[in-house]
Amino acid sequence: MSSKITNKTLKDLEFDIVLNRIANYCHSSLGKKAVLEIEPIRNKQNLVDQLHQTNEYLASFISDNRIPNHQFDEITKEIHLLGIENSFLEAQAFQKVAAVSETTIELLIYFKKFAEYFPALFKASQNIEHTKVIHESIHKIINRFGEVSDNASTELKAIRKEMNSVRGEIGNSFTKALNHYAANDYLDDIKESVIDNQRVLAVLSMHRKKVKGSLLGNSKTGSIVYIAPEATLKLSRKLQDLIYEEQQEVVRILKMLTDQISPYKNLLEQFQLYLTHLDLVLAKTKYAQKINGLLPKISNEKKVLLRDAYHPILLESNTKKKIDTVPQTLELNQNQQIIVISGPNAGGKSITLKTIGLLQVMIQSAILIPVHERSEVYFFDTILTDIGDNQSIENQLSTYSYRLKNMRNFLRKCDENTLFLIDEFGTGSDPELGGALAEIFLEEFYNKNAYGVITTHYSNLKVLANELENVTNANMQFDERTLEPLFKLFIGQAGSSFTFEVAQKNGIPFSLINRAKKKVERGKIRLDKTISKLQKERNKLQRTSDNLEKEQDKAKAHTDNLSEKELKIQEKLESFQELYDNNQKMLSIGRKINEMSNTYFQSNNKKKLLSDFMKWILIEKNKYATLHEPQKKTKVQKKKEIEVKKTTERKLKEVNKEVLIEVKKIREKKNTLKKQVEKTKADYTFKVNDRVRLPDGKSVGTIDKIEKNIATINYGLFTTKVNTNQLELVEAAKK
Repeated sequence: MSSKITNKTLKDLEFDIVLNRIANYCHSSLGKKAVLEIEPIRNKQNLVDQLHQTNEYLASFISDNRIPNHQFDEITKEIHLLGIENSFLEAQAFQKVAAVSETTIELLIYFKKFAEYFPALFKASQNIEHTKVIHESIHKIINRFGEVSDNASTELKAIRKEMNSVRGEIGNSFTKALNHYAANDYLDDIKESVIDNQRVLAVLSMHRKKVKGSLLGNSKTGSIVYIAPEATLKLSRKLQDLIYEEQQEVVRILKMLTDQISPYKNLLEQFQLYLTHLDLVLAKTKYAQKINGLLPKISNEKKVLLRDAYHPILLESNTKKKIDTVPQTLELNQNQQIIVISGPNAGGKSITLKTIGLLQVMIQSAILIPVHERSEVYFFDTILTDIGDNQSIENQLSTYSYRLKNMRNFLRKCDENTLFLIDEFGTGSDPELGGALAEIFLEEFYNKNAYGVITTHYSNLKVLANELENVTNANMQFDERTLEPLFKLFIGQAGSSFTFEVAQKNGIPFSLINRAKKKVERGKIRLDKTISKLQKERNKLQRTSDNLEKEQDKAKAHTDNLSEKELKIQEKLESFQELYDNNQKMLSIGRKINEMSNTYFQSNNKKKLLSDFMKWILIEKNKYATLHEPQKKTKVQKKKEIEVKKTTERKLKEVNKEVLIEVKKIREKKNTLKKQVEKTKADYTFKVNDRVRLPDGKSVGTIDKIEKNIATINYGLFTTKVNTNQLELVEAAKK
C-alpha cells in the first residue's frame, strides 16, 4: 500500500462501501477499476492536488464554465496491437483511437484556456503532449461511419468505382432475365429470392431445364428451384474478384495507418490514463454532490475540527428512508488529545467513532466529506482502528486475545502522528483486570502524544480521563424521561450507562433489578447514579439555556428593529428640518429681492437699487462670517467632518427625492387648476367696465367700449385699443 493505513482499518471503517458507491458514477470500466483501487495517499502534495481537482470539478457544476464531456471507449487492446510487429487495427478500432485523441486534446485546450479557474486540473494536464497528428491522420483514412474512406488511396477509389459499375450491370442483367422468363410463365408468383447475398430466380420445378444458369437450391416442398441466371454469373464472379482486391487494398491501407500511428503508442497510453483519471475525479465529484461533500480547511498544525459531520453511508441510507440524520461536532487538538466517549448501548457511540474514522480516511484518499465548511482536517501518517467483534475463528483466538494482539500492534506503531479509534476499550475480560490494563494502554497512547477517540463503559477509564490533563470525557445524550437515544455527542462530561433504567424500560421486573443492584458494589452504583443525575441536570440546563438563548435572540432582534426605526425617523426629521431651514432662507432672500425690485419699478432709481443691494449683501456676509468662523481642526475631526458631510448629502438627496415627488404632485394639481382657469377665461365674453390687463403687464385698466372684438382700455392717464383675445380678466364689471 502507498500508506501506513492498513486494509484492516479500511475494512473496519467500511471504506469499500464508499468506493463501490463512487464507482457507480463512472462512465468507463477503467474508471470503475481505478475507483475501486483508491487508497489513502501518503504524499501530501499529491493528496492536496487531487483534493483541489475534485473541488474545482464540483465548482464547475454551478458555474458557466462546464467542463467538456470526456466519456471514452477503452483502447487497451488497440494500444497493445500497436506494439506488435506486422499487426494492424481494424477501421472501427481506429475510430475509437481517434475519439480518445480528440477528447484529450479538447480537454487540454480547455484547461489551458481556463487555467485561472481550474489551476489544479490544468496542472494535471500540463505534462501531456499536445498534438492533433493522431486523430487528423486517422480522419484522412477512416470516415465517420468507421469505414476506410474511398479517398484513402487512388487504387481503392478505382476498385470501388468499378465495383459499383459491375453491380449496376448485374442488376440490369438480372432484370432482363427476370422479365424474359416471367413472360414465358417459367417463374413462380414470388419471381425471385436471395441466396448467399445473391439474387436468384424462383423457377417452377417443371421448367428448370428451360432456364439457363446455376442451380443454388430449392423450396422445402420442391415445387420451386432457385437459379442464378447464366448472364449474371460471369458478372458476379467479376464482382467477387473486385471484392477480394478491395479487401487486400483496405488491409494494405490499414497496415500503413497502423505503422503511422504506432510511434504514438505511449502517448495514447498517457491519453487513456488521463481520461481514466478524469472519469475518477468526475465520479468523486458526483458522489460529493450526493452527500453534500466539500473540501474543509487543511490545517498545518495538528488539529482536527469536524463541525456538523455526517457518516456518508448512514446519511444516504436515512435519506432514502426519509429519516433525519443527526450530525456530530468534535475537535482534537493539543489541549484535547484523546476523547473518551461513554453512555448506554445503542446510543450512537460506535457510529460516532466510525464517522470520525471514515471521514479521515476519505479526506486522505482525496474524497470530499460531508461536514460544515468551517471544519478543519489534518493528515495523519497512521490510522489505527479496533472496531467490532474481532473474534478470529481461523486462528482460534478469543475476542479478548485478538484485541490484546491488536493492542500490541497499536503500541508498536503508535506515535505523535497517529490517529487511533477503539470501540468498547478494555472489554472481553474481567472488568477490573481488563479495566486496569486498559488504563495502562490509555496512558501509553497519551504519553506518545497520539490523537484518538475511544468508547467505553468502564468507570475507571472515565475517572482517568478526568485526571489526565489533555484527555476529555464525552457522552452520547439520552432523553432521561423516555430513555430514547438522541444520537448527539456532548463533550466535557462522562455518560451514565443507564443499565438498570434501560432494563426497567425493557420490561425486566423491578424485583430482579433490585436484586441485581445488591450484587453490585455500592460505590459503583452511587458513581453511576451520580453520573446519571448529573447528565439529567445538564440536559435540563441545556434545554433551559437553549430556550433562554432563543428568547434573547428574539428580544435582541426586536430591540434592533425598534432602534433602526427610531434612527430612521430621527434622520428624516433632521433632514426635513434642514430642508425647511434652507427653504425659509431662500424665501427670505426672495422677499428681499422682490422688495428691492418693486422699489426700483416705482422709482426707476438704479443708484438706490445698487446701494440697497450692496448694503444687504454686506449684512448677509457678516452674518455668514460670524456663523461660519473658521476653526482649526484635527485630522480626526476633518475626517469625521467629511464623513458627516457625505452622510448629510446622501440624506439630503433622499429627502429631496421625497420632496420632489410631493412637488411634482402639487405642480400637476396647479397645472390642472390653471388649465381650468384658462378655459374659463377663454369662454368669458368681455363687457364694458370689466377690469383687465395684458398677460405680460402689471397695469390694470377698465374697458370703456368694445367694437368688433377691439376693446378700448382706459388706464387713467392714457387709453389704448387691444384685441379682446389678448386681454386677461382681473375683475368682472359689477351688475
